[in-house]
Amino acid sequence: MKFGNLGKDEIEFILGGLWVSLKFTAISVMGGLFMGTLLTFLRFSKIRILEFVSAAYVSVFRGVPLIVQLCLIYFGSTLMFGWRLSTFVAGVMVFSLNSGAYVAEIFRAGIQAVPKGQYEAAMSLGISYGRRMKDIILPQAIRNILPSLVNEFINLFKESAIVSIIGEADLMRRSQMVAAHKFTYFEPFIIAGLCYYVVVLIFSYAGRTLEKRFRSR
Repeated sequence: MKFGNLGKDEIEFILGGLWVSLKFTAISVMGGLFMGTLLTFLRFSKIRILEFVSAAYVSVFRGVPLIVQLCLIYFGSTLMFGWRLSTFVAGVMVFSLNSGAYVAEIFRAGIQAVPKGQYEAAMSLGISYGRRMKDIILPQAIRNILPSLVNEFINLFKESAIVSIIGEADLMRRSQMVAAHKFTYFEPFIIAGLCYYVVVLIFSYAGRTLEKRFRSR
């Protein structure tokens, strides 16, 4: 197997980074969903300080560029606290925290789109806040926000290439390494671009299929 100036070993080395990127994205997605759900409950809490903390968190993580957050966590934690985080752990932490802010806003929009009559009916039946959100409001909100969630996770996968700046051997980093070693940049980045594109197509198709199933219920 050969592609331009790249041999089988170089191609396999680059493709090995795809698994790293996928694993990184999967863990970050789960972390982002957890953080986003937690922030959503805080945002709609009746306790003002919790609502403020949630709003402040979202404001900070949406307002500061992702690459700055990554550098602060990875380099700053070592300089300030002596923590030696691996590139993978640091990346997952940052992407989970950042994605959580966007997921929280998506959830907020979905919840506010649920008719107020649903809230009033649940309250009149004496259903607690936690059960009201979990069993009545969130299921309806998720049905409406599913396309936005899928787009967020697709963006998360594409933006995972940023972790290459701290040395994580993901798809982008391995492409850079091969390009520098072989003194050719076209073929490695074509392979990387195709990998990203194919995975995004698969994610998009899975999202549309899931959306159709939710709509049919």
